[in-house]
Amino acid sequence: MTLRIYDRVALIGLGLIASSMGHAMKAHGLAGTVTGHARTEATRAAALEVGFCDAVFATAAEAVEGADLVVLAVPVGAMGAVAAEIGPHLKPGATVTDVGSVKQAVIEAVAPHMPAGAHFIPGHPLAGTEHSGPRSGFATLFQNRWCLLTPNGADPQAVARLRALWQGMGANVEEMDPAHHDLVLAVTSHTPHLIAYTMVGVADHLRRVTESEIIKYSAAGFRDFTRIAASDPTMWRDVFLTNREATLDILGRFTEELFMLQRAIRMGDGEMLFDYFTRTRAIRRGIIEAGQDTAAPDFGRAKAPGA
Repeated sequence: MTLRIYDRVALIGLGLIASSMGHAMKAHGLAGTVTGHARTEATRAAALEVGFCDAVFATAAEAVEGADLVVLAVPVGAMGAVAAEIGPHLKPGATVTDVGSVKQAVIEAVAPHMPAGAHFIPGHPLAGTEHSGPRSGFATLFQNRWCLLTPNGADPQAVARLRALWQGMGANVEEMDPAHHDLVLAVTSHTPHLIAYTMVGVADHLRRVTESEIIKYSAAGFRDFTRIAASDPTMWRDVFLTNREATLDILGRFTEELFMLQRAIRMGDGEMLFDYFTRTRAIRRGIIEAGQDTAAPDFGRAKAPGA
């Protein structure tokens, strides 16, 4: 049986990741009391109804009182303001972490508001679905997924404790330099999302010309683009604004590759296209072999309850 790691955990922001953490911590007995905060009364009521929080509060300051661990699960652009609000109310020795997909910008926004004695350990669980809100979470979201921690000089014991929490929720944990994290995620997540949003935008423009054909005859590739592009727009706006340099770097490289493929198609260079697709296909096989996806129909994705 998994041992309790934190007596009191505060979830600031009650969307997919926070609600899944709440469900997972309760399912495995990793936390005693779980409190929460969200801006809207409807979200707070839903969190209580679903049951992953024991108590919810109208302010973040109230939610963090007495908490051993505080999880910032708000859009990256809101991290600094939330940190400023909770800083004076943190319990001595409390650990503060986040779940944002950008790390350098979060460190710059949050660290100045942390009081002496608090342990700020930025984090990023590489898990999610296109669904959002307090009803979208489920306890197995982090199972066999990676959670990246960027301790940035934090206390080793506090880091080990947070690592144990994520492992208790089923995640694989690795530590990484914040700048390297942002570059890696620009490749594996941020730029692919931007490309998906762009492709769906192109299709939306064409749909105005071809009426409903783009929707009616959607093939599997386009359907997966729309799944990715269904993600929370506030979160992704903040991601691109705060990880600007790395994303633009990868977009530049992507553009160069795209021009190369355009030339091959124009010149009828079938050998080049075949070799290129063969090499890139191996990446997909590697992802499946690493257990980060499956070759099953519909990518084997289990739907969240109620999805």
